Amino acid sequence: MSRRERYREEVRQEAKAHAMAQLAENGPGGISVNSIAHRMGLSGPALYRYFPSRDALLTELISEAYQDLAETLESTAAEHRAAEPVVALTAMAMAFREWALAGPQRYLLLFGTPVPGYAAPAETIAAAQRALLAFAQVLERLPAPACPVDESFGQWLTDRGVGVAPSAFRQAVVGWSRMHGLLSLELTGQFALMGFDVAQLYRDAVKSVLNG
Repeated sequence: MSRRERYREEVRQEAKAHAMAQLAENGPGGISVNSIAHRMGLSGPALYRYFPSRDALLTELISEAYQDLAETLESTAAEHRAAEPVVALTAMAMAFREWALAGPQRYLLLFGTPVPGYAAPAETIAAAQRALLAFAQVLERLPAPACPVDESFGQWLTDRGVGVAPSAFRQAVVGWSRMHGLLSLELTGQFALMGFDVAQLYRDAVKSVLNG
């Protein structure tokens, strides 16, 4: 890598670090390329050479966060490949919570209030599906639940060429939704004054999903 390329990468990484700080301070709607440029001692137009728009910066942050989450879940699944599926899935669910707690602003960028005026491009949608499918692939190792599966689940998988059983995918969606619900409430402080063990509540929800 040339000196110019190294400098370009350093500027991009610094800009993304400032964007994450803005997320923590002001939420997703508070990201401003001009403000980031000011903090870096650059002009707005200068920083736009590295990120052509606020949306381009957001897309990169979102894609990287989804990729990191997917890699966290996939590596956890790989570490527990020889374990019973319930053990592997529980470990993955707990890894998901640890990932969220380690970077709450990053979690809320992905799963919190939508950013005003921002429409996620296709590459971020594909990255999000990767994390969900990591759960579905392990759920395939469990007996299929007795409840009927809406045909739309199978159609969704067929349309995208994903080789996962519809019943496992449905169960993954249900579990994913429950985990998100609890994590979102926890990270926005909704449980702060209730005085109970949120980690245990989360474990109970995961166990409920795995029990069908």
